[in-house]
Amino acid sequence: MKVLHIITGLGIGGAELQLELLLRHTRHEPDVVTLYNAGPVADTIAAHGVRVRDLGMTRNTEVWALRRLQRIIREGHYDVVHTHLYRSQVYGNVAARLAGVAAIVTTEHSIGETHIERRPMSRPVRALYLAAERCSHGTIAVSDVVHDRLVGWGVPERKITVIPNAVDFAAVAFDPAARVQVRMQLGIGPNVQIIGVLGRLDPNKRVDLVIRAAAPLLGERRRLLVVGDGEERQRLEQTARDAGVADHVLFAGARRDVGAVLSSFDMLVAASAQETFGLAMLEALGNGLPLLYTTCPALDGVVTDRARQVAGEEIVLRRELSAQLDAPLHPRMPIPELCERYGIEGVAARIDSLYERLAPRGPALERVDEPESRPGNLSASA
Repeated sequence: MKVLHIITGLGIGGAELQLELLLRHTRHEPDVVTLYNAGPVADTIAAHGVRVRDLGMTRNTEVWALRRLQRIIREGHYDVVHTHLYRSQVYGNVAARLAGVAAIVTTEHSIGETHIERRPMSRPVRALYLAAERCSHGTIAVSDVVHDRLVGWGVPERKITVIPNAVDFAAVAFDPAARVQVRMQLGIGPNVQIIGVLGRLDPNKRVDLVIRAAAPLLGERRRLLVVGDGEERQRLEQTARDAGVADHVLFAGARRDVGAVLSSFDMLVAASAQETFGLAMLEALGNGLPLLYTTCPALDGVVTDRARQVAGEEIVLRRELSAQLDAPLHPRMPIPELCERYGIEGVAARIDSLYERLAPRGPALERVDEPESRPGNLSASA
């Protein structure tokens, strides 16, 4: 089958990297359209032979994009349109409905308790989301938590299928040579213990809490390495200065070599206030790292002594960090249960099977009149 994936942008992010991973393992014929920001992930996808087109939108309210998307979908004769992230769901679901596509699927990657993709869940945002959702035939929730939130929003439960995010466990496996290389690149010696933080630097991740909790434990032989970038970086650098540990907290920026970065760590700490899945935590466990975390829906029901859930309080987190830093080392091996549950091969097969169940549902949806081509406005900051 021919499948068109529509995503808001292709900068480095969780949903974007999940799409790139899926495209390398699907058994169907994919193309990709991004609304704007065809960033570095677009280059990686194109390098694997998948066509990527960028609509070049510059604002959230460019209704002409509906007509352009509709034309792309019709000319491509796609059997399935799969949309990712809020803005592309609004535009892509509607355009696919107008084009009469037989199966429209959306993946909900990041619906939190109070935000969707760092956007406050206002009444207009929710109304626009639900209106676009009515155009789809199925919604993939990446965890049971996301499933329950979608049902609470008003998405019919019959339309929701829980298929988790995937991990390429081979790509994140511990690599002793990569450990040495990354540490050399960052000027960190082989005998230094590294507390690692990995992910987008936004307020929800509470990296400031990790810095304050770790500060008394840091020194020449213990460093905090923060890998990722985002709006919080300058504030977090100031937090490290205020705590008197700027020389022992290293901000490495965003990196694509996740397996190598994890191999350089000695433990991972994740202090998020909310999570819809917890991909970085699964990758860390796949690398064999010990993990301290505040919330991770992906680990619900998983029993392992490698991961410890802790309260998001500075004193408690400091105590747990200290205990873990003093704990004996264990072999850096993945956890078989996680490999079976979240391995990319099985996850991609489940998504492909969903396409195949939905696409033969009968005649394509009746086409409706095309929207006018002149610019207009969509509400709720689509």
